[in-house]
Amino acid sequence: MQASEGATGLRERKKRRTRDALIRSALELFAHQGYEGTTVDEIAAAADVSQRTFFRYFANKEEVALSVQEMVESHFFAAVCERPAAESPLTALRAAVLSSWDTIEEAIESVVPLELHVRTFQMIQSTPQLLAAHLRRGMELEDRLTREITRREGLTEQDPRPRILVAAFSGVMRANGKLWAGVADGDMSELKRATAGYLDQIGPALAENWRS
Repeated sequence: MQASEGATGLRERKKRRTRDALIRSALELFAHQGYEGTTVDEIAAAADVSQRTFFRYFANKEEVALSVQEMVESHFFAAVCERPAAESPLTALRAAVLSSWDTIEEAIESVVPLELHVRTFQMIQSTPQLLAAHLRRGMELEDRLTREITRREGLTEQDPRPRILVAAFSGVMRANGKLWAGVADGDMSELKRATAGYLDQIGPALAENWRS
């Protein structure tokens, strides 16, 4: 039994190494010759695998280009689900995004250098096909967050408050992401500080009289 489990673990580690190698190769090629200028064959060759192996892990170039961003989003959503039930929804979202950044940098760098992730994020923002896919995925994440907040607050699906809150939160994250994309070194500590400041403005921005 232990030998079988060990063999299964070895296979999973090998699969993980192959997947990570494909991601690194793809993002490095995208950084040097552009998304459109890179082919699946080139990615596979750079990772020293066949094209057939590439398609075992990714459906297309778009999927591999967004893979690290998907990991970041999944990491954040898991952090939301782990927040104490007593926290208010906005407090839970704010705490989850800030706490997830305490570990996400290490998770990113286990696959690719942080600087390469920043360059990839900048590429996503400037490539229409990738930006459209990124925004579509963002809408899917908003739906998941809305359902989670609805569940934890014991609300009905007809209650509009979770969706409104998530929309405001997501707007802040998109605005801050654009600022971060313009920072050459992608300083995560600065991103964390700026995001906390932005999130703290949601309540006042919605409730205050700006002309007072």
